[in-house]
Amino acid sequence: MADENQKIRDVQFAEELSKRYLSYAMSTIVSRSLPDVRDGLKPVHRRLMYAMRQLHLDPKNGFKKCARVVGDVIGKYHPHGDSAVYGAMVRLAQDFSVRYPLVDGQGNFGNIDGDGAAAMRYTEARLTEFAMDLMDGLNDDAVDFVDTYDGEDSEPAVMPAMVPNLLCNGSMGIAVGMATNIPPHNLSELSDALIYMIENPDCDDEAVVRRVKGPDFPTGGTIVDSFETILNNYKQGKGNFRIRAKWTTEDLGHGQYQIVVTEIPYQVVKSKLIEKIAELLVNKKLPFLGDIRDESAQDVRIVLEPKNRTIDAAMLMEQLYRQTDMEAKFNMNMNVLDLDGVPRVMSLKEVLHDYLVHRNQIFLRKINYRIGKINARLEILEGYLTAYLNLDEVIRIIREEDEPKAALMATFKLTDNQAEAILNMKLRNLRKLDEEQIRIEHGELKEEKAHLEILVNSEDKRWAAIAEEIRKIKDKYSKKTALGRRRTDFAEPPADIEVPVEAWIEKEPITVILSQKGWIRCLKGYSDLNENFKFKDDDTLAFAIHAQTTDKIVILDNKGKFFNIAANDIPSGRGFGQPVRLMIDLANSDEVVSMFVYEPKASYLLASDKAYGFIVDENHILAQTRNGRKIMNVADDENVKFCVKMTGDYAAIVGDNRKLLVFKAEEIPTMARGRGVLLQKYKDGHITDIQVFNREEGFSYNRAGGISTEKELITWLGHRAQVGKLVPFGFPKSNKFFK
Repeated sequence: MADENQKIRDVQFAEELSKRYLSYAMSTIVSRSLPDVRDGLKPVHRRLMYAMRQLHLDPKNGFKKCARVVGDVIGKYHPHGDSAVYGAMVRLAQDFSVRYPLVDGQGNFGNIDGDGAAAMRYTEARLTEFAMDLMDGLNDDAVDFVDTYDGEDSEPAVMPAMVPNLLCNGSMGIAVGMATNIPPHNLSELSDALIYMIENPDCDDEAVVRRVKGPDFPTGGTIVDSFETILNNYKQGKGNFRIRAKWTTEDLGHGQYQIVVTEIPYQVVKSKLIEKIAELLVNKKLPFLGDIRDESAQDVRIVLEPKNRTIDAAMLMEQLYRQTDMEAKFNMNMNVLDLDGVPRVMSLKEVLHDYLVHRNQIFLRKINYRIGKINARLEILEGYLTAYLNLDEVIRIIREEDEPKAALMATFKLTDNQAEAILNMKLRNLRKLDEEQIRIEHGELKEEKAHLEILVNSEDKRWAAIAEEIRKIKDKYSKKTALGRRRTDFAEPPADIEVPVEAWIEKEPITVILSQKGWIRCLKGYSDLNENFKFKDDDTLAFAIHAQTTDKIVILDNKGKFFNIAANDIPSGRGFGQPVRLMIDLANSDEVVSMFVYEPKASYLLASDKAYGFIVDENHILAQTRNGRKIMNVADDENVKFCVKMTGDYAAIVGDNRKLLVFKAEEIPTMARGRGVLLQKYKDGHITDIQVFNREEGFSYNRAGGISTEKELITWLGHRAQVGKLVPFGFPKSNKFFK
């Protein structure tokens, strides 16, 4: 019991929790989620590659079941779930996910539609040439090997990486508190940048970016960013790239055409993209589009049919770019483990620099390894030559001495390795021809060793040799090859195309209805505005207007504030609609006094119940937010009462004192905001109605038996702010022209 008590330690809970969480976080960052700047691989990918290499799954050999590979990986190197390992393996084989696949898959490895791969027992795989180049040098002591998790075997700590895999294939991952998202690039262009950096060590970021150009996504597409944006992204190691789908038009004859999308943005699932477009089409959000079909086989082919031949293809595609993943953003975050194993965000130049440092280290280790091999071989060859020069004595010692090895070493001053090699020599090798071959080989190795020692001692010559290796890789994966050609194009940022509202909304006639208690709804088609519409109990009609779904509905409250509602947003159906206050910030104490359809180039006469008013044009009645726009100022005991469209050159105004005044509309000022001027003078009364008309047509009003028109205006003609004269005989007792 005493021993058990000695194992118990008192610790601070918060401190211990912090230590353990940090340990977990670092394990996730370093050993799972972030790639190494040197080979661009995460541990699971590195172990997959090494396990497949150990199984001799090189491109010249046959395939093996993926289940066999996954079993070796999780059994020897990677103590995690088989589904995670197989998922990583599948991605490395998908030519639409990685730019230069590392795994050559046979069987169903998924597709761009988002379908998953078949189970690992059904699929087979082997390594690609690119993967072999990534591991070239493992047998030449180019990298350190570390013990596996169980200590029974060893694995490479990093790959030699004859190719800059981090930037060639990119990477993505989420760690604790950080993430990485690196786009793929073109190997030929990366090679140009690496060679340029070798030849110009002090070059700036711009020179490097001009050679790399930008990402090269496996699914193609077009990057629509300026060079300045791309340069800034690479300098910071963070930023986003706008990718648009590639499309072309096909002439169908008779003026008809169809649009064919051949490439879609990276990481966009084609089936979901088509579903989204179809959904927008059904909801009438794409009135320019008539139909969509997926005719894809091995290549992407999405056919878009315009609604009619007059529709501009660029306008239709602009709709799709704005509303769907036909345009997508790739958010770059080059957060990687640097040469010291520290996670940090690196610029493009820094990533390439660290890769070159790694290549230099690998190159130097391979040279030293080769020199060691040459020295060992030269030692043996020199022993053979000694034996040939003293062949009779060597034979005598072997036949007569009890310890021939020791005797040979003592007689000819041979090393242990040389004596052992002579003793193991076959009699057939004593021919004169073999001696000549040994002398030739000895001379060639001496020459090779001298060359290698020059590389070891001269950094400039070593960098020149590394540059030559990079050129060979560039030629192998040149843009002339199917794998090496650039797939993603570049274009200038698109100009802002003015897309009219009709382009986004199906244009249909509707009737907009607003009740006295503020419930708004719309009915399809033009209904009779005098129809007995249904409302909730104790509610009646306030306003009913005809509009189009593409229109803007303007609402004016009694405190002089204008609001705008998109007609397409007004609820439709057989119900009572919804409170208008849910769509605009109309105060509970305020009321709607006018509702009409917005018209460009129109102007309106605003008037309060105290007969103050002014004219406002259409530019000032549009509100940018749901809070509305204050236009007319009124006193606390005053309310805005009228908003009349200016359709004539005269105004007729009548008050509750039954005095009518007619004056020229030009006497009313046009203002952007304010209270306005007095329109008619009252002692204690208020305005009851107002009408705008043309002088030659006169003003009209309801009279028993029909509508009466007064063209002789001399009786009521005056100037603004006068009292006016009594209304004509038969004028409605309500003191309103038509109500």
